[in-house]
Amino acid sequence: MTAVAPVVFVVDDDPSVRKSLARLIGSAGHAVEAFASAREFLARERYAGPCCLVLDVRMRGLTGLDLQEALAGAGRRMSIVFVTGHGNISMSVKAMKGGAVDFLTKPVDEKDLLAAIKRCVARDVQDLGAEARIAKIQERVKALTPRETEVFALVVTGMLNKQIASELGISEKTVKVHRARVMEKMRAGSVAELVRLADRVGVIVAKS
Repeated sequence: MTAVAPVVFVVDDDPSVRKSLARLIGSAGHAVEAFASAREFLARERYAGPCCLVLDVRMRGLTGLDLQEALAGAGRRMSIVFVTGHGNISMSVKAMKGGAVDFLTKPVDEKDLLAAIKRCVARDVQDLGAEARIAKIQERVKALTPRETEVFALVVTGMLNKQIASELGISEKTVKVHRARVMEKMRAGSVAELVRLADRVGVIVAKS
């Protein structure tokens, strides 16, 4: 499978700033796409590969902070570097609490911006890797039968086969069979590993 190349998105409503940022980022070897507004960026199809959003804070219409909130609300994972000519501490705190990688003031130091973009892309690559691993675990969970799913949820609580049998109203022998299938389908070599897999995908123990 070919890796998708990272892309840096620039959103700034000042044409000259947008052009200079795009030129700088492109000269550093990054693929770059520039947008004149938050809404223009939101209209773009979601990018599946690693990316970084270089985002102005104060813009006409939706602000940079508005866009950050909109992306989070839509479940769109995005690593952001904010740039602003009118920043203040409260803006910076809000941006960083929202998960921004950095908050830089204009005129932006070129080295600081490129370093921030590098951290941004690296974090996004890491986040994508984690998402891919979780997706694979979720696929294994989907392969379980309803009964196997019940056994899985109880095994990871530390219950013994006898206790699980009593809880589900089935024989201990049947529990052993289901448990073995769960271990095989989840590709877990031990209960401890099964517990870790359950934690990664948030397996919920069903209450009787």
